This record gives sequence, structure tokens and C-alpha cells, in this order.
Amino acid sequence: MSSFLLVLVAIVSRVVPHTWLNFTAVGGALIFFGARRPLRQAIVPLVLMACTDYYLTVYAYNYAFHVQGYLLTWVWYAAAIVLGRILLRDQMSVVRAGSATLLSATSFFAVSNYAVWAGSGMYPHSIAGLATCYAAALPFYRNDVVSTALVLGLAFGLPVLARHMAPQEHNASA
Repeated sequence: MSSFLLVLVAIVSRVVPHTWLNFTAVGGALIFFGARRPLRQAIVPLVLMACTDYYLTVYAYNYAFHVQGYLLTWVWYAAAIVLGRILLRDQMSVVRAGSATLLSATSFFAVSNYAVWAGSGMYPHSIAGLATCYAAALPFYRNDVVSTALVLGLAFGLPVLARHMAPQEHNASA
């Protein structure tokens, strides 16, 4: 599967209305992109994801868009691409893909929810408020882990499965 095509699938998974609590292809697509494409091409998914953030904020959620509110998310997008490059570029295994899945989902969970707690008035600015913020986000975290694992499993696994199912060429001249 083309890494660019998977990025487009990730965008669609964010834009299409759903109630799956953060069940999107973003983490898996960015990790796969990093594993398959040169880092100089990373600007393409980064710009596309930033444009998607703008679209969703302004048109889907009807909020004002403030760049400073997204800088941390955009840094995370870049980090997910680099994570794919570091962990999966040269050597692919189930353990490495699982590690990339857990690292990306956990880092996004930790960073984004801290930012919500620190930058909004949704939760009291106390240890209890921080704990409440993280507890409220656990269903999103679970679905992010599942969706990232599913996307990476399909992106890396389908080509392997296709190779195994293809008829093997036999050398008849022996």
C-alpha cells in the first residue's frame, strides 16, 4: 500500500463523521510513512494533517483556529514519522510494530491530554484535575492503540500475505 495513499485514508478517517472516539488511521499512517518514505517527503503528510486540523476546527467544530493550539500536535505528527523511520525502516517485526504502536499512542495520549489540562479551563489545575483529565481520555487512548495497531498490521501485513498467497515460480530446468 502506498504510504501517500494511507495518509489520505488517515485524513478521510478524521473527516468522515464517526462516533468511534479517536478511531482513526493517523498514527499508523504517519508511522508507515516514516518507515517507507524519505524524511524529506515528510512535509507532505505534515501539511495535509495541519490543513485537516484547520478544516475540522473551523468548519466541523465551528471554533476559532489558533496556530499555537496545534503546534504540539504538529510536532507529534513529525515525531510519529521519525518513529516509523527509526523503528521500522530497516527491520520490521511484530515486536517493533507493537513498540511503535504503543510509543505513538502513549506519547500522543500523554502530551495532548497534558496540553488540554494545562491550556484549558476544563479541569482544575491540580494533581486531581490532571488525573481526571487523563482518566476521561482513556477510551480515546484505547481506541488510538487499537486503530494504530490495525492500520500498521494491515499496511505491513497485507503485502506479506499477498506474497505468500501468490503462486510460487518453479524452476523447471534442473
